[in-house]
Amino acid sequence: EDFHNLIFKAMMKDSLNSSHPVSSAVQSSEQIEEMFDALSYIKGASLILMLKHYLTKDVFRAGIEVYLHNHNYGTAQSDDLWDSMNEITNGTLDVKKMMKTWILHKGFPLVTVVRKGRTVSVQQEKFLFRVEPENWTSDASYLWHIPLTYVTSRCNFTHCTNAYLLDQKSGT
Repeated sequence: EDFHNLIFKAMMKDSLNSSHPVSSAVQSSEQIEEMFDALSYIKGASLILMLKHYLTKDVFRAGIEVYLHNHNYGTAQSDDLWDSMNEITNGTLDVKKMMKTWILHKGFPLVTVVRKGRTVSVQQEKFLFRVEPENWTSDASYLWHIPLTYVTSRCNFTHCTNAYLLDQKSGT
């Protein structure tokens, strides 16, 4: 419950145009200090949980094991975790490409779902709680690769998982 409260606080901060990405290039020690805030940690943790849920617990764990083995007693770059996950998914999912859309963009998407009969349409756009004119920049080109999981009358979360990756502005 406490973690969910933190997530909602981080989302509120991240929904402002003055937010910052989880990962970005820095040139000064001040910029480094600015990157290590609650938004980076909580959003980062949420993204890891999202990835774990989408990949499944076993696949995620195997990716973590590859990552730890490959970088045992060494250093790692920002893409190394995603590369380790890609090793485990064997090209069925480009984890690096998906996760970069989350860590390199500030903010998060609003997904609108419309169901007509047996057809479900989804559309994404950047969510802004409040536009701050002094910090406004156009983020219309933002596109997230959003892992969506869902249940049907024949398949629920206890015996199978349906998944869809929304990697365009809209999909059906």
